[in-house]
This record gives sequence, C-alpha cells and structure tokens, in this order.
Amino acid sequence: MTYHLNGRHLAPEVETVYESLDDAGVRTGGTTFLITRGRHRHRLARDRPATRLAATVMRSPMMGPKELFFADLVATRETPCRSRFGHPGLRDQHAGCVSAHLVEQDLVDFLLLSLPDNDTHSHAHGPDAQVESIAAADAEIARVAEAAGGIDRFFAEWALVVASDHSHALVTRRTDPRPAFEPFGITGPGARRRRDRIAYCPASRAAMVYVLDPADRAELLPRLVDAGRTAEGVELVVWRDREGRGVLSSATDAAVQGELRFRPAAASGRPTDPAPEVDPSGPGEELVRDERGGTWIVSGALGVVGATVQDGVLRSASHPDPLGRCWSALTCVNSGDLLLSAGEGAEFPDWGGIDHLGGGSHGSLRADDAVGILIHHGLADQDDPRGRPELAADAWSIEDATPMILRHFGAGASSSSP
Repeated sequence: MTYHLNGRHLAPEVETVYESLDDAGVRTGGTTFLITRGRHRHRLARDRPATRLAATVMRSPMMGPKELFFADLVATRETPCRSRFGHPGLRDQHAGCVSAHLVEQDLVDFLLLSLPDNDTHSHAHGPDAQVESIAAADAEIARVAEAAGGIDRFFAEWALVVASDHSHALVTRRTDPRPAFEPFGITGPGARRRRDRIAYCPASRAAMVYVLDPADRAELLPRLVDAGRTAEGVELVVWRDREGRGVLSSATDAAVQGELRFRPAAASGRPTDPAPEVDPSGPGEELVRDERGGTWIVSGALGVVGATVQDGVLRSASHPDPLGRCWSALTCVNSGDLLLSAGEGAEFPDWGGIDHLGGGSHGSLRADDAVGILIHHGLADQDDPRGRPELAADAWSIEDATPMILRHFGAGASSSSP
C-alpha cells in the first residue's frame, strides 16, 4: 500500500517535507512511515526470502529521504536493528534503534521518527490504555536523546516537533451504513457486476460513497444523500451541491437537525488577506472567518457541527475546523461523491467485517477523533514558528508542522506539504 501511495497516488505537484529539505541540501532521514517520497532512490533489500518475494512485487526503487529505514525492506546502512517487517509492537523499537544510530553517527540534520505502536495499542485496548504505549514511545525518544549525548545536550543541539495525526474515540457500538446503499448496487472487492452503480468504502469512523459512472452522478447523488441521512450510525453527510457549494447535513445520529451550506470566499479557502473581496450574494448567506484564517460564505444551520459565530469568527468545540476540513476532503481528486461521518461511539466495519469494538478508532469530524497534539522546542523562531502572526495563539493545527520545519531550515515550499 505504501509503495503505491508514494509512487502513484501522492500528488506529484505537492512537495513532501523530504523533497523540500532534500532540495535545500539538508541531510534527511526517516523511519517506517506511510509517506516516504524524497529525492533519493532506494533499492529494496533481497537478503532474505521474504524481502526477495516483496521485491518481485515492488520492482521500482522506493523514493525517500537520503537515509531511509523502512521495515526490513529498505536500509541505507548496516545496523543491528531489525523490525520483523514492521510487526506491531516492534515498530517503535526498530524506529528508535535506527534513529539512535543516525543521530549518534551524525548522519542526519532532519529525522522523521515515526512511532506507530501507540495507535495499534489504542485500537486494541482503547484510548485509556494509551498511557502504557505512550510510555514505550517516550522511551524510544529517550534512546535518541541519549545517543545525542544526553537529554541536556539533545535539547541544546536539536529542535524537536512532536505531532499526532489524529486522536482516538472509544468505540461502543458497531454500526453499518452499507445496507442503506445496497439498493443502488454496491460493487465489491471482486469484479464489478452489471447492476452495480456505486462503490462503498468504509474507513473506521468515516466512509465514502462513489458513483461509478460520472453520467449517473446528477441523478444518483440526491438519492444517495437521502440514503445517507437514514443510515445507521451516521451523524453527518457531506457532499457538494449543483452550485459547487459544500453541504453538511444531519443524519440519524445528529443532535441538531438541518443543513449547513458553505463555500470559500477566496480561491483557497485559507486566504491570509484579512479583507476578502467576495461578498455573500444568496439569501441567508453570511461571511465568516474560521480560526485558521479562512473566509467562508455560509448559510443554514450552524448547529449541525456545534458551531457559533462570535465577532465574525466561526468556532466549534465539538467539530474542530469543520469547513476547512470538509472542503479539503470534497475538493480532493480521489474523494467520494458522498462522505459519511460517524456519530459518538459508532464505527463502520470494513469489508472484512472487522471493527474495533471496545477499542479506539478515528476518522469522523468529531473532536474525539480529530484533536491531536503538536509540541515544539528549539525552532529557529520559537516565538512565531508558523510565521503567521495573524493567527490566534490557540489556533494551532498539525498542518503547521511542515511549515514550521521548513522555516527552521530556511527551505521554501508550500504550506500544504505532507
């Protein structure tokens, strides 16, 4: 999956943090992580039967940072570290081991240390069990600090950014929206049947519905919206209307009924110009700004995402940054025609029938899934590492991580770098 994600699906026009830093002459390094694409070609290992088998499938080199250790498939240097092919429970140890080696030998200026075992542990045992797995991850960071000469020297010589890509909500019920869409003919993992008109793609606490034939979209989408509103465990249904506006609509699990329509008041939806030139033109429309600097024209029920507008700024504690996140999803070339966000405690089983009942999960627009961490220390401009003084002090996002890193190294690239 990661191989094709980087080789085929990751937008070529958007630079990764590795590519931006490689172009700036920074010595880059990384451990096993979904996004690996950099400027350096790496051949897959062929030293064991399993790696030789993998190499028959992944025939082209993997593009990555200068120093890349990806499970046991790629290792740019000989180390005593082994991952058993990224086996859960051993990935953090492997990442900490190779990272300590790179730091101790002074081989990198930038290192992406991925510690994914906390996610696996929380999926299995629930969010409250993360204390144990976070302690294990912290031990690997301590290992790297010791390799740098101890904690004091580490903080004196290295900048540090700690980020999570999401949080976890406790799954208390298994709910399946798929039956609501079966009358449309759902294509399965196998060959498409003649009567199949849609694809249904569950992803834990979210799902997407795709219309297979673009010629059917105008006719099917309103009916799919109605089906989504009645589907089990769905809180919000999201799509674009005929005018291109985003729509957030309540479904069976919603506390507030209604629809919220929205569109950017500038081309990007995240403008930095404090005086947008586009004015509301439709009935009931209102011009608002979000906490991340985007300007929007909205109409309808703000309560469907728990939002209020104060002093012209839209805020939601229950569904953080709802407009920016939904617009980003709706305008992604690979997104479905209809997006589903799960209600509190609900999770959608995958095509194999797997769920995380009793454990943790994520993917919805709710704060339980979406609010992560972002900690930084020692950056070049510690007072304003984002370089965006117009943002409120509490208006942070993990979107800020890459721009902060690039500013630290004096490397220029789009703030949308993954």
